Amino acid sequence: MKTKLLAGAMALALVGCSEKNSESVSVQGSPTYDMAPVDTAAEATPLSIPAPSDSSARAVRPPNVGVTSAPGVAFNYAYAFRLDDNRIAKVQEEHAAACEALGVNRCRIAGMTYRLVRENEVEAQLLFKLDPAIARKFGRDALASVEKAEGVLAATRISGEDVGTQISDSQRRSADLNAEIARLETRLRQGGLGDRERAELQQQIAGMRRQLDGERDTRRTGEAMLATTPMQFDYVGTGGLPGIGYGNPFSDALNMLVHSGSVMLSFILVVGAAVLPWALFFALLMMIWRTRPMLVARKWLRGATRPPEASPTAA
Repeated sequence: MKTKLLAGAMALALVGCSEKNSESVSVQGSPTYDMAPVDTAAEATPLSIPAPSDSSARAVRPPNVGVTSAPGVAFNYAYAFRLDDNRIAKVQEEHAAACEALGVNRCRIAGMTYRLVRENEVEAQLLFKLDPAIARKFGRDALASVEKAEGVLAATRISGEDVGTQISDSQRRSADLNAEIARLETRLRQGGLGDRERAELQQQIAGMRRQLDGERDTRRTGEAMLATTPMQFDYVGTGGLPGIGYGNPFSDALNMLVHSGSVMLSFILVVGAAVLPWALFFALLMMIWRTRPMLVARKWLRGATRPPEASPTAA
């Protein structure tokens, strides 16, 4: 009996050890990840993207690019504004006044155009030379004044030219030219040169000095481009009927009617002037032909041309 109990206890111990070993193997064989606990409810929530509001959809702004984000680049700004034709002059005056308020050192008006194309169609333009540091803000303020006049930004263009790199390249070329000029001048001072060789060296030095002058002009042009930023404002009207624009069909029809009537009247006058003298001439001849003297003359002519009748013979 004791032997049976001892055998059963040993069997239970063996089963327990085997279960513990299998547990440890399963844990050691699985990969481990260093992760924070994840809330499954939060993970299932879809990403919410706010829909654009009407105000943001209507707000059209130029790209937010300034000279500070691209040093050495000369920018050129161009805006096209669309607003009512009868408000273009006022908005144009406001933009010109804003430039004048900044002073000639920061803003100068380089050109101005105002043109009445047709009766209700206006086109205008303003050209500025601005301090690069305030060019972007000046464009935003101009757009704000247009929107205040119930206008919109129809188009915008901001172009840039890498003038800084061109200036650096020009300076490097000038340094190379100066080094070459110094070498040739040293060769001239050494002496022992023939007249022909000396003349050739002098011609080379003169040509290099001309190249230096050209490089200097190039740098000055680039520095001037970096010092001022051109800005162009184009104003376009919204005349005509809604959805039709300047092509007003009623106005065009009325103009065509007036034009056709004037052409017809001109034709009648020209034809009348050509025919009326001849008609009067023939009417005068007809009146003369029917006068009494002409009737007597016609009867006499008819009697003169009639053959004489034969006289009756005696039976």
